[in-house]
Amino acid sequence: MKPVVIALPGNEKLASSLAKGLDGEIGAADFAAFPDGETYVRIPNPVAGKRIIMAASLDRPNGKFLPLMFAAETAKDLGAAQVGLVAPYLSYMRQDRRFKEGEGVTSAYFARTISRSFDWLVTVDPHLHRRKSLSEIYPIPASVLHAASLISSWIRDHVGKPLLIGPDQESEQWVSAVASDAGASFVVLSKTRRGPHDVEVSVPDVDIWADHTPVLVDDIISTARTMIETIGHLKRAKMRPPVCVGVHGVFADDAFAHLKSAGATQIATCNTIDHPSNAINVMPLITEEVAALLK
Repeated sequence: MKPVVIALPGNEKLASSLAKGLDGEIGAADFAAFPDGETYVRIPNPVAGKRIIMAASLDRPNGKFLPLMFAAETAKDLGAAQVGLVAPYLSYMRQDRRFKEGEGVTSAYFARTISRSFDWLVTVDPHLHRRKSLSEIYPIPASVLHAASLISSWIRDHVGKPLLIGPDQESEQWVSAVASDAGASFVVLSKTRRGPHDVEVSVPDVDIWADHTPVLVDDIISTARTMIETIGHLKRAKMRPPVCVGVHGVFADDAFAHLKSAGATQIATCNTIDHPSNAINVMPLITEEVAALLK
């Protein structure tokens, strides 16, 4: 029996790609709001005995969360054999411990809630912070896919003489892996602290890289402050304007416009979140993993 892919509003491209790659069917779900703001959900087509896939990238999650959970519970209540979630961007990974007395560890609460309504989860490069794997908080099978090789291929194909740049030591492992696969060099910005509020940031051996194109790579571009600050350092070092690449283009508020105006010559993201900057296609990666889960 073919799987049925149901898109949460705004995820129609994701659902269409999944259905095509899996030789599945596009399912329907009707969402509306009652006058008091409560969510109405209806799945008009029969789902009893079928394997259902909910397609929902979870950027800006608060408005998506209740409709998603209600849709999953509706499918189960109507007799679906299985309900899985494809969320290329997985939210609520930030608050992974109690930093101040009284704080909620929302990543764990979110994971428990998702796991009660879904049988499995597929996502791309979740921002794990201090966790080693999603299995620490998700009791359901949770597949984590990595876009590094796709990013490396894109850089190799689209950037002449790239120099990958990490903004700090924490980024070195990620940047070095992408650079290695792309056959490119990389550096990490060096910081010299002269006082509590006096930090000098510089590019090591800047003269060596004068004819290279800087490439700034990060997993999430949210406020873009780190990339914008790094571009400022590159300008002061008289290096070429950079290319900026991210796995997830969240682009909070006017971050995309600010990053462009800061001097980025090109901004490329994976299509984990629908955005005009999408240039790197992760859908074959996702489709392959979902197909394996459905066997």
